[in-house]
Amino acid sequence: MATLTKEIIDAAIAGFEAQKQHIETQLAELRAMLSPASDRSAPTPQSTSGKEGRMSAAGRKAIAEAQRKRWAALKGKSVAPEAPKKPKRKLSAAGRAAIVAALKQRWAAKKAAGAGQTAATNKTTRKKSA
Repeated sequence: MATLTKEIIDAAIAGFEAQKQHIETQLAELRAMLSPASDRSAPTPQSTSGKEGRMSAAGRKAIAEAQRKRWAALKGKSVAPEAPKKPKRKLSAAGRAAIVAALKQRWAAKKAAGAGQTAATNKTTRKKSA
């Protein structure tokens, strides 16, 4: 380990003092930047009309129109043309009748298969609920 002599310690102190001075200067500059910002937000006696810095209606309209134009150009490039939609399929009367007949047949088969079990279950549930 190196020995610390008086000259090394004095040089270190001088270096740290210089860094401290530099940091304090930067802090002062930042604080100076903050001060006018707080002064700007407060109303000054010179600007009593309150209309300074406002944009005219024509200016707002021009900016809005330019923005719309930019969005239209952007959307026009990125959006691919859509394929035409297929017409909606319609069910014929014969097809519908076939589906209804098949459903009736399924329900009849299910009722016939479970008729013995459901009758016993229904009797017990009726007695309990009555």
